[in-house]
Amino acid sequence: MTKGFAYSVLARIYLNAEVYTGSPQWAKAEQYADSVILLGQYSLDSNPLKPFLTDNSTSTENIFVIPYDEDNYQGFNLHMRTLHYNSNLTFDMTAGPWNGFAAMYDHYNSYEDGDARKAGYFLVGQQYASDGSPINDQGAGGEPLIFDPFIPAINMDASYTAVQIRMSGARVSKFEIKKGAKDNLSNDFPLFRYADVLMMKAESMIRQGKNGDQYINPIRSRAGVAPFSNATLDDVLAERGREFFWEAHRRSDLIRFGKFNQAWWEKGVSSPDRNTFPIPQWAIDSNPKLAEPPVAIQ
Repeated sequence: MTKGFAYSVLARIYLNAEVYTGSPQWAKAEQYADSVILLGQYSLDSNPLKPFLTDNSTSTENIFVIPYDEDNYQGFNLHMRTLHYNSNLTFDMTAGPWNGFAAMYDHYNSYEDGDARKAGYFLVGQQYASDGSPINDQGAGGEPLIFDPFIPAINMDASYTAVQIRMSGARVSKFEIKKGAKDNLSNDFPLFRYADVLMMKAESMIRQGKNGDQYINPIRSRAGVAPFSNATLDDVLAERGREFFWEAHRRSDLIRFGKFNQAWWEKGVSSPDRNTFPIPQWAIDSNPKLAEPPVAIQ
């Protein structure tokens, strides 16, 4: 544990304080984001993909990570969950992926064409083997394996073609998939990185009526897209979605911005009780205070 990690946790807690206690704490969120910045120990990597490389221990951006190793600290298998059955040919993998998760079409289209994150985070179009030859999907009648970002439906029955069922959706390559990858990756998973601290700083400033462009625009400039001028909260939420996709931020972000219970794509409107996870009974039995009403953060 480091000071940078502790300050980052505090910044995030205060950023979300209004949702769970009823009392906004934007100034304190800004204060603890500043505490990380003033340490002078972290900076944005020049390449937006460096924090997610197989060997990302040299990243100047990652503040606190979950360490993984393909042999000794297993459990990181997002590549298996998103890649097509035949994507093992692209990466010379020792295991066949499961053809699962894909990015929602609207989210994929939220990136500008010149955004380095769009090119680096996703696999679309014709897929090729490591030797450069095009891959065909025998499970789809030998059709070329072409990832189409458009997903016709979340559940596709026999009325959809095998190509639609097996190839719809942009697959995710945000975390580097090295040549010869196994069914577990060695990339460490960042829980806190400096880009998040800058975005928390910008958001807390904007919520206090200040201008947060100075802290959000370095992230956009690194991605190769135009800077914001007087960024709004809607700009912040959209940029957080683009920057922190696949890093487990979106749920808490949507709750904080009051949008989690709205409908999108094939998700219907949900009730506010979905904003908190239930506390397991075994945990309450061991500590009854967990079931007490929240106390305002001081």
